Amino acid sequence: MILETLDVSLGERSYPIHIGRCLEERLEEQVQADLAVGHRLVVITDSNTAAAQRTFMRKAFRSLPVLVLPAGEPTKSFKHLERCCNFLAETRLDRGGRVFALGGGVVGDLAGFAAASYFRGIGFYQIPTTLLAMVDSSVGGKTGINLQAGKNLVGAFHQPLVVYADLDTLVTLPEREFNAGMAEIIKHGLLADGDLFRQLEAGPRLHASSNELAGVVGRNCLIKAGVVAADEREESRLGGRALLNLGHTFGHAIEAVSGYGTYLHGEAVAIGLVMAARLSAQLGKVDANLPGRVEALLEAYDLPVSLKKPLGVEALLTAARKDKKARSGRMRYILLEEAGKAVVAEGIHETRVAGLWEQVGAVRR
Repeated sequence: MILETLDVSLGERSYPIHIGRCLEERLEEQVQADLAVGHRLVVITDSNTAAAQRTFMRKAFRSLPVLVLPAGEPTKSFKHLERCCNFLAETRLDRGGRVFALGGGVVGDLAGFAAASYFRGIGFYQIPTTLLAMVDSSVGGKTGINLQAGKNLVGAFHQPLVVYADLDTLVTLPEREFNAGMAEIIKHGLLADGDLFRQLEAGPRLHASSNELAGVVGRNCLIKAGVVAADEREESRLGGRALLNLGHTFGHAIEAVSGYGTYLHGEAVAIGLVMAARLSAQLGKVDANLPGRVEALLEAYDLPVSLKKPLGVEALLTAARKDKKARSGRMRYILLEEAGKAVVAEGIHETRVAGLWEQVGAVRR
Protein backbone atom coordinates (compact mmCIF):
# COMPACT_ATOMS: atom_id res chain seq x y z
CA MET A 1 0.00 0.00 0.00
CA ILE A 2 1.43 3.35 -1.06
CA LEU A 3 0.92 5.96 1.65
CA GLU A 4 2.57 8.89 -0.10
CA THR A 5 4.11 9.69 -3.48
CA LEU A 6 6.55 12.54 -4.01
CA ASP A 7 8.22 13.72 -7.20
CA VAL A 8 11.83 14.65 -7.86
CA SER A 9 11.45 17.26 -10.60
CA LEU A 10 14.37 17.06 -13.01
CA GLY A 11 12.75 17.45 -16.42
CA GLU A 12 13.08 14.29 -18.48
CA ARG A 13 14.96 12.64 -15.57
CA SER A 14 12.11 13.22 -13.10
CA TYR A 15 10.89 10.27 -11.06
CA PRO A 16 8.51 9.40 -8.22
CA ILE A 17 9.31 8.31 -4.67
CA HIS A 18 6.69 5.87 -3.39
CA ILE A 19 6.55 5.55 0.42
CA GLY A 20 4.38 2.83 1.88
CA ARG A 21 4.05 -0.60 3.41
CA CYS A 22 3.74 -4.06 1.82
CA LEU A 23 5.00 -2.82 -1.55
CA GLU A 24 5.89 -6.29 -2.85
CA GLU A 25 2.79 -6.37 -5.03
CA ARG A 26 3.55 -2.97 -6.54
CA LEU A 27 7.11 -4.09 -7.29
CA GLU A 28 5.87 -7.32 -8.85
CA GLU A 29 3.66 -5.21 -11.13
CA GLN A 30 6.70 -3.12 -12.07
CA VAL A 31 8.68 -6.25 -12.88
CA GLN A 32 5.91 -7.71 -15.04
CA ALA A 33 5.40 -4.43 -16.88
CA ASP A 34 9.11 -4.20 -17.69
CA LEU A 35 9.34 -7.81 -18.81
CA ALA A 36 6.28 -7.37 -21.02
CA VAL A 37 8.04 -4.73 -23.10
CA GLY A 38 11.29 -6.68 -23.38
CA HIS A 39 13.50 -5.26 -20.63
CA ARG A 40 16.04 -7.66 -19.12
CA LEU A 41 16.02 -7.31 -15.33
CA VAL A 42 18.35 -8.21 -12.47
CA VAL A 43 18.49 -7.63 -8.72
CA ILE A 44 21.59 -6.55 -6.80
CA THR A 45 21.51 -6.84 -3.01
CA ASP A 46 23.76 -7.79 -0.08
CA SER A 47 23.94 -10.77 2.24
CA ASN A 48 22.16 -9.09 5.17
CA THR A 49 19.25 -7.92 3.03
CA ALA A 50 18.97 -11.25 1.21
CA ALA A 51 18.65 -13.04 4.56
CA ALA A 52 16.25 -10.57 6.18
CA GLN A 53 14.03 -9.95 3.13
CA ARG A 54 13.81 -13.46 1.64
CA THR A 55 9.99 -13.46 1.50
CA PHE A 56 9.89 -9.89 0.15
CA MET A 57 12.30 -10.82 -2.63
CA ARG A 58 10.42 -13.97 -3.59
CA LYS A 59 7.12 -12.08 -3.88
CA ALA A 60 8.51 -9.02 -5.66
CA PHE A 61 11.09 -10.51 -8.00
CA ARG A 62 10.11 -14.14 -8.52
CA SER A 63 12.88 -15.76 -10.56
CA LEU A 64 14.93 -12.72 -11.61
CA PRO A 65 18.72 -13.20 -11.51
CA VAL A 66 20.12 -11.98 -8.18
CA LEU A 67 23.65 -10.92 -7.25
CA VAL A 68 24.30 -11.07 -3.50
CA LEU A 69 27.25 -8.95 -2.36
CA PRO A 70 29.02 -8.94 1.01
CA ALA A 71 27.35 -6.56 3.46
CA GLY A 72 29.26 -3.51 4.70
CA GLU A 73 30.95 -0.30 3.61
CA PRO A 74 34.10 -2.05 2.23
CA THR A 75 31.93 -3.44 -0.58
CA LYS A 76 31.82 0.04 -2.14
CA SER A 77 35.02 -0.67 -4.07
CA PHE A 78 36.41 -1.18 -7.57
CA LYS A 79 36.56 -4.92 -6.89
CA HIS A 80 32.83 -5.19 -6.32
CA LEU A 81 32.00 -2.65 -9.03
CA GLU A 82 33.75 -4.97 -11.49
CA ARG A 83 31.82 -7.89 -10.05
CA CYS A 84 28.52 -6.04 -10.59
CA CYS A 85 29.36 -5.11 -14.17
CA ASN A 86 30.43 -8.67 -14.98
CA PHE A 87 27.12 -9.89 -13.53
CA LEU A 88 25.22 -7.52 -15.84
CA ALA A 89 27.19 -8.84 -18.81
CA GLU A 90 26.77 -12.50 -17.79
CA THR A 91 23.00 -12.06 -17.53
CA ARG A 92 23.06 -10.47 -21.00
CA LEU A 93 21.62 -7.12 -20.11
CA ASP A 94 21.57 -4.75 -23.07
CA ARG A 95 20.92 -1.02 -23.27
CA GLY A 96 17.31 -1.65 -22.27
CA GLY A 97 18.34 -3.60 -19.18
CA ARG A 98 17.32 -2.48 -15.72
CA VAL A 99 18.74 -3.07 -12.25
CA PHE A 100 16.77 -3.31 -8.99
CA ALA A 101 19.06 -2.08 -6.18
CA LEU A 102 17.68 -3.66 -3.00
CA GLY A 103 19.38 -2.72 0.26
CA GLY A 104 20.98 0.14 2.12
CA GLY A 105 23.17 2.96 0.92
CA VAL A 106 26.11 0.71 0.03
CA VAL A 107 24.02 -1.36 -2.37
CA GLY A 108 22.23 1.67 -3.81
CA ASP A 109 25.46 3.59 -4.42
CA LEU A 110 27.33 0.61 -5.89
CA ALA A 111 24.52 -0.88 -7.99
CA GLY A 112 23.59 2.61 -9.17
CA PHE A 113 27.18 3.27 -10.25
CA ALA A 114 27.28 -0.07 -12.06
CA ALA A 115 24.07 0.93 -13.87
CA ALA A 116 25.56 4.34 -14.69
CA SER A 117 28.71 2.72 -16.10
CA TYR A 118 27.38 -0.35 -17.95
CA PHE A 119 26.72 0.49 -21.62
CA ARG A 120 27.37 4.08 -20.45
CA GLY A 121 24.11 4.08 -18.54
CA ILE A 122 21.12 1.79 -18.09
CA GLY A 123 18.03 2.27 -15.94
CA PHE A 124 17.81 1.28 -12.29
CA TYR A 125 15.35 1.28 -9.42
CA GLN A 126 16.17 2.20 -5.84
CA ILE A 127 14.54 -0.01 -3.21
CA PRO A 128 16.05 1.21 0.08
CA THR A 129 15.74 -1.12 3.06
CA THR A 130 17.47 1.05 5.67
CA LEU A 131 16.15 4.28 7.13
CA LEU A 132 19.30 6.14 6.11
CA ALA A 133 18.94 5.06 2.49
CA MET A 134 15.23 5.94 2.43
CA VAL A 135 15.72 9.52 3.55
CA ASP A 136 19.08 10.22 1.94
CA SER A 137 21.14 8.07 -0.40
CA SER A 138 18.30 6.61 -2.51
CA VAL A 139 17.13 10.09 -3.54
CA GLY A 140 19.13 12.40 -5.76
CA GLY A 141 21.11 10.20 -8.11
CA LYS A 142 24.50 10.22 -6.41
CA THR A 143 26.17 6.88 -7.05
CA GLY A 144 29.74 5.78 -6.42
CA ILE A 145 32.42 3.93 -4.53
CA ASN A 146 35.09 4.72 -1.95
CA LEU A 147 38.83 5.05 -2.33
CA GLN A 148 41.40 4.54 0.39
CA ALA A 149 41.93 8.30 0.14
CA GLY A 150 38.33 9.11 0.93
CA LYS A 151 34.65 8.33 0.68
CA ASN A 152 32.63 8.59 -2.54
CA LEU A 153 35.52 10.07 -4.52
CA VAL A 154 34.63 8.04 -7.64
CA GLY A 155 31.10 7.97 -8.98
CA ALA A 156 28.48 9.46 -11.26
CA PHE A 157 25.22 11.34 -11.12
CA HIS A 158 22.67 8.80 -12.34
CA GLN A 159 19.03 9.27 -11.34
CA PRO A 160 16.87 6.20 -10.62
CA LEU A 161 13.70 5.46 -12.54
CA VAL A 162 11.63 5.10 -9.36
CA VAL A 163 12.28 4.89 -5.61
CA TYR A 164 10.22 2.37 -3.65
CA ALA A 165 10.53 2.92 0.11
CA ASP A 166 8.75 0.10 1.93
CA LEU A 167 8.65 0.96 5.63
CA ASP A 168 7.95 -2.67 6.53
CA THR A 169 11.48 -3.61 5.49
CA LEU A 170 12.71 -1.54 8.45
CA VAL A 171 11.14 -3.92 10.97
CA THR A 172 14.03 -6.38 10.54
CA LEU A 173 16.64 -3.61 10.73
CA PRO A 174 18.93 -3.73 13.78
CA GLU A 175 18.28 -0.84 16.17
CA ARG A 176 21.80 0.48 15.62
CA GLU A 177 21.12 0.76 11.87
CA PHE A 178 17.77 2.46 12.44
CA ASN A 179 19.38 4.99 14.75
CA ALA A 180 22.10 5.67 12.17
CA GLY A 181 19.32 6.67 9.79
CA MET A 182 17.95 9.05 12.40
CA ALA A 183 21.22 11.00 12.16
CA GLU A 184 20.34 11.94 8.58
CA ILE A 185 16.79 12.87 9.60
CA ILE A 186 18.15 15.11 12.37
CA LYS A 187 20.54 16.59 9.81
CA HIS A 188 17.68 17.47 7.47
CA GLY A 189 15.82 19.16 10.29
CA LEU A 190 18.87 21.22 11.18
CA LEU A 191 19.60 22.37 7.65
CA ALA A 192 16.12 22.97 6.27
CA ASP A 193 13.21 22.27 8.65
CA GLY A 194 13.36 23.72 12.15
CA ASP A 195 9.86 22.44 12.91
CA LEU A 196 11.01 18.89 12.16
CA PHE A 197 14.00 19.31 14.47
CA ARG A 198 11.76 20.56 17.27
CA GLN A 199 9.27 17.74 16.64
CA LEU A 200 12.06 15.21 17.05
CA GLU A 201 13.20 16.95 20.23
CA ALA A 202 9.68 16.77 21.68
CA GLY A 203 9.43 13.05 20.94
CA PRO A 204 8.31 10.36 21.18
CA ARG A 205 11.34 8.38 20.06
CA LEU A 206 10.67 6.91 16.62
CA HIS A 207 11.00 3.23 15.75
CA ALA A 208 10.27 1.09 12.68
CA SER A 209 6.59 0.58 13.57
CA SER A 210 5.85 4.19 14.56
CA ASN A 211 2.72 5.62 12.97
CA GLU A 212 4.56 8.92 12.61
CA LEU A 213 7.39 7.38 10.59
CA ALA A 214 5.76 7.64 7.17
CA GLY A 215 5.23 11.36 7.60
CA VAL A 216 8.77 11.92 8.85
CA VAL A 217 10.28 9.95 5.96
CA GLY A 218 8.08 11.89 3.54
CA ARG A 219 9.21 15.25 4.93
CA ASN A 220 12.83 14.23 4.61
CA CYS A 221 12.41 13.02 1.05
CA LEU A 222 10.62 16.26 0.21
CA ILE A 223 13.52 18.29 1.60
CA LYS A 224 16.07 16.34 -0.37
CA ALA A 225 13.98 16.31 -3.56
CA GLY A 226 13.64 20.08 -3.44
CA VAL A 227 17.34 20.66 -2.95
CA VAL A 228 18.27 18.19 -5.70
CA ALA A 229 15.80 19.73 -8.15
CA ALA A 230 17.40 23.15 -7.61
CA ASP A 231 21.05 22.00 -7.77
CA GLU A 232 21.27 18.49 -9.20
CA ARG A 233 25.05 18.37 -9.68
CA GLU A 234 26.10 20.38 -6.63
CA GLU A 235 27.34 23.34 -8.68
CA SER A 236 25.86 26.23 -6.69
CA ARG A 237 28.46 28.35 -4.89
CA LEU A 238 25.78 29.73 -2.55
CA GLY A 239 24.96 26.40 -0.94
CA GLY A 240 22.45 24.37 -2.90
CA ARG A 241 23.01 20.63 -2.75
CA ALA A 242 26.23 21.08 -0.77
CA LEU A 243 24.07 22.01 2.24
CA LEU A 244 22.93 18.38 2.40
CA ASN A 245 26.48 17.59 3.51
CA LEU A 246 26.03 19.23 6.91
CA GLY A 247 28.33 17.27 9.25
CA HIS A 248 29.70 15.15 6.39
CA THR A 249 33.11 16.78 5.97
CA PHE A 250 33.89 15.67 9.51
CA GLY A 251 31.95 12.39 9.26
CA HIS A 252 33.66 11.25 6.07
CA ALA A 253 37.07 11.99 7.61
CA ILE A 254 36.18 9.82 10.61
CA GLU A 255 35.17 6.95 8.33
CA ALA A 256 38.32 7.21 6.23
CA VAL A 257 40.76 7.40 9.15
CA SER A 258 39.08 4.82 11.38
CA GLY A 259 38.65 2.35 8.53
CA TYR A 260 35.38 1.88 6.69
CA GLY A 261 33.03 -0.20 8.79
CA THR A 262 34.23 0.93 12.23
CA TYR A 263 31.44 3.53 12.30
CA LEU A 264 28.15 3.30 10.49
CA HIS A 265 27.80 6.28 8.18
CA GLY A 266 25.09 7.83 10.32
CA GLU A 267 27.21 7.42 13.44
CA ALA A 268 30.11 9.28 11.86
CA VAL A 269 27.72 11.97 10.63
CA ALA A 270 26.32 12.33 14.16
CA ILE A 271 29.76 13.31 15.46
CA GLY A 272 30.09 15.60 12.44
CA LEU A 273 26.82 17.33 13.34
CA VAL A 274 28.11 17.98 16.85
CA MET A 275 31.27 19.53 15.40
CA ALA A 276 29.33 21.62 12.86
CA ALA A 277 27.02 22.93 15.59
CA ARG A 278 29.95 23.75 17.89
CA LEU A 279 31.83 25.50 15.09
CA SER A 280 28.70 27.51 14.24
CA ALA A 281 28.40 28.58 17.90
CA GLN A 282 32.10 29.45 18.16
CA LEU A 283 31.73 31.74 15.16
CA GLY A 284 28.67 33.39 16.67
CA LYS A 285 26.29 32.16 14.00
CA VAL A 286 23.87 30.35 16.35
CA ASP A 287 22.74 30.53 19.96
CA ALA A 288 25.23 28.98 22.36
CA ASN A 289 22.63 26.42 23.50
CA LEU A 290 22.11 24.85 20.06
CA PRO A 291 25.10 22.46 20.21
CA GLY A 292 23.79 21.05 23.47
CA ARG A 293 20.35 20.53 21.94
CA VAL A 294 21.90 18.75 18.97
CA GLU A 295 23.93 16.47 21.25
CA ALA A 296 20.91 15.68 23.44
CA LEU A 297 18.80 14.67 20.45
CA LEU A 298 21.56 12.50 18.99
CA GLU A 299 22.09 10.81 22.35
CA ALA A 300 18.34 10.14 22.58
CA TYR A 301 18.88 7.80 19.61
CA ASP A 302 22.04 6.29 21.12
CA LEU A 303 24.22 8.01 18.54
CA PRO A 304 27.83 8.93 19.37
CA VAL A 305 28.73 12.56 20.04
CA SER A 306 32.46 11.88 20.38
CA LEU A 307 34.96 9.40 18.99
CA LYS A 308 34.80 5.82 20.25
CA LYS A 309 38.60 5.66 20.27
CA PRO A 310 41.17 8.44 19.78
CA LEU A 311 42.19 9.21 16.19
CA GLY A 312 45.03 11.46 15.11
CA VAL A 313 44.15 15.12 14.54
CA GLU A 314 46.54 15.49 11.60
CA ALA A 315 45.22 12.34 9.92
CA LEU A 316 41.65 13.66 10.27
CA LEU A 317 42.61 17.07 8.90
CA THR A 318 44.36 15.43 5.95
CA ALA A 319 41.32 13.28 5.19
CA ALA A 320 39.01 16.29 5.41
CA ARG A 321 41.13 18.20 2.88
CA LYS A 322 40.05 15.65 0.26
CA ASP A 323 36.40 16.61 0.77
CA LYS A 324 34.47 17.05 -2.49
CA LYS A 325 33.08 20.42 -1.40
CA ALA A 326 36.54 22.04 -1.54
CA ARG A 327 36.95 24.60 -4.31
CA SER A 328 40.29 25.82 -5.70
CA GLY A 329 42.07 24.22 -2.75
CA ARG A 330 39.94 26.08 -0.21
CA MET A 331 37.99 24.14 2.39
CA ARG A 332 34.25 24.78 2.56
CA TYR A 333 32.21 23.91 5.64
CA ILE A 334 28.46 23.70 6.10
CA LEU A 335 27.44 25.70 9.16
CA LEU A 336 24.18 26.60 10.87
CA GLU A 337 22.54 29.99 11.26
CA GLU A 338 19.68 28.50 13.26
CA ALA A 339 17.87 25.20 13.64
CA GLY A 340 16.46 24.89 10.14
CA LYS A 341 18.92 27.02 8.16
CA ALA A 342 22.41 26.13 6.93
CA VAL A 343 25.02 28.05 4.95
CA VAL A 344 28.37 27.42 3.25
CA ALA A 345 31.41 29.02 4.90
CA GLU A 346 35.00 29.41 3.70
CA GLY A 347 38.13 30.84 5.28
CA ILE A 348 37.93 28.93 8.57
CA HIS A 349 41.44 28.50 9.94
CA GLU A 350 42.59 24.93 10.35
CA THR A 351 43.79 25.53 13.90
CA ARG A 352 40.18 26.14 14.92
CA VAL A 353 39.11 22.91 13.23
CA ALA A 354 41.96 21.05 14.94
CA GLY A 355 40.62 22.26 18.26
CA LEU A 356 37.19 20.90 17.39
CA TRP A 357 38.68 17.51 16.65
CA GLU A 358 40.35 17.51 20.06
CA GLN A 359 37.01 18.32 21.70
CA VAL A 360 35.48 15.13 20.33
CA GLY A 361 38.41 12.94 21.39
CA ALA A 362 41.07 13.21 18.68
CA VAL A 363 44.69 13.49 19.76
CA ARG A 364 47.82 15.12 18.41
CA ARG A 365 50.50 12.56 17.57
